[in-house]
Amino acid sequence: MLQEFKSFITRGNVVDLAVGVIIGAAFSKIVDSLVQDVIMPVVSKVVGGLDFANYYLPLNHQDTSLTLVEAKKLGAVFAYGNFLTIVLNFLILAFIIFQMVRLVNIARKKAEEAPVAPAAPSEEVLLLREIRDSLNKP
Repeated sequence: MLQEFKSFITRGNVVDLAVGVIIGAAFSKIVDSLVQDVIMPVVSKVVGGLDFANYYLPLNHQDTSLTLVEAKKLGAVFAYGNFLTIVLNFLILAFIIFQMVRLVNIARKKAEEAPVAPAAPSEEVLLLREIRDSLNKP
């Protein structure tokens, strides 16, 4: 069983997947910051100047002037602003990953289309050519 596990873990796909998950987690933090610190403040300014993540509908008769955290302490809320922020975060991340995959596919296609130099002839072919050339001499 140990040998089988070793062969499984050293397989290229597993290692590639692990690297992808680690890079994806780090990249997710960058996209989170982009959405929360750059995009959402602009959207918030356009929509009315409030923190977009604090947009909610009170379900327990809370005052709408409270922050989302304060309103949640008083009861249930429908936090649509936070949901929209997360959806925007996902869309940006998905678009960036799409672009990365697209660039990799373009690079692969160019590598496949690159002309391959003909392989050097084998020794047998060279020997047969010599015999042919020597027979063709007058």
